[in-house]
Amino acid sequence: MNEAVAATWFGGRARVLFVHAHPDDETITTGGTIAALAEAGQEPLLVTLTRGEQGEVVAGPLEALVAAHGIAVARQNELKTALGMLGLDRHVFLGVKPARADGYPPVIYEDSGMTWDSNGRATAAPDAGPDALTSAPAVEALNDLLAAAYQSGAQAIVSYDGGGGYGHPDHVFAHRLARAVAHALDVPFWAIVGDADPAAASDLERHDVTPWLPRKIAALRAYATQLTVDGDDIVHVGGQREAIATVESFRLLTPAAGD
Repeated sequence: MNEAVAATWFGGRARVLFVHAHPDDETITTGGTIAALAEAGQEPLLVTLTRGEQGEVVAGPLEALVAAHGIAVARQNELKTALGMLGLDRHVFLGVKPARADGYPPVIYEDSGMTWDSNGRATAAPDAGPDALTSAPAVEALNDLLAAAYQSGAQAIVSYDGGGGYGHPDHVFAHRLARAVAHALDVPFWAIVGDADPAAASDLERHDVTPWLPRKIAALRAYATQLTVDGDDIVHVGGQREAIATVESFRLLTPAAGD
């Protein structure tokens, strides 16, 4: 019964491409939806834009492991484990085939980093390096994502809203890439809506992911360098608490003017 319901999400499109900026983003905001689609026999796809190179590490024994092997290696391993928990096996990093435009060698787009502004929103870090996602030529990253979406036969694309959720520059960049690719391929684009009040908007597609919550929580626990699961909450590395969403919400967006 639950699988039948999940198969109707996103207009019943089987190949929904999720575009996320860093490892763990896919689980925090869309993990239940991904697990549900996979269990329903759909073919969810995930493109991760960076390896989360600028992530901090939760204090404790994992600090030594990260110091020895690097944060990028740790987060890639965590992502692999998390996706196993969600049941998703179709994943690629941007810049690597099939998420790389023909004729170009593989490239690594790095986490751009961020800082908090006076309003409590993320904003660009002053020291983003030349290999950062937001320093890359936008047309190159755009062509890479276009290649991934086209070659995988994506029937819909899901990513952040125009503000990148909480403002992280990589999330904003992901929105722009994903929405442009959706428009180019003439497939629908759904924006992730966080902390949605069930009574606040009638235009949201809400997914009750309670049946898949154990999978989502198991996937969250995989990200031990970045967060801790404490009861019904996520405790982020900076100490911020966030309720684990049992309802994941999305808004279908029409092409923006000038797209």
